[in-house]
Amino acid sequence: MGRFEYHPHARTVAHQKGEIHPTKVADQLDRSNPVSRANAWLALKITDVVGSMWCAYLFAVIALIGLPAALKPGGEGIIAWIAQTFLQLVLLSVIIVGQNLSAAASDKRSENTYKDAEAVLHEALQIQAHLVTRTRP
Repeated sequence: MGRFEYHPHARTVAHQKGEIHPTKVADQLDRSNPVSRANAWLALKITDVVGSMWCAYLFAVIALIGLPAALKPGGEGIIAWIAQTFLQLVLLSVIIVGQNLSAAASDKRSENTYKDAEAVLHEALQIQAHLVTRTRP
């Protein structure tokens, strides 16, 4: 029976060299050229502002300012005001806040999965080292 010769997988070697890191949402941004970087920066800044509960409160106040006009005879009416003004303005920010929280949780799960994979890799390498010491003639 031939002696086992260990050949690590390329991804295992990359892990050992520290070349692989957990993927974050921010890593998905296009940074290939100055225009793409500027667009990504601007989009993130706008999302940070609009995707805050303070912006949701501001939008609610703006929507409420328009309520009296909607209730006047000939105005859009309460149902149209709720659907077209209040919900669209306020929910926009609230949904972005929720998406930001979901993205942060996703990043955390990704990082934990990465750390778990690193731990499993380490354990497998320890087992490999142990087997090598046990099978030497």
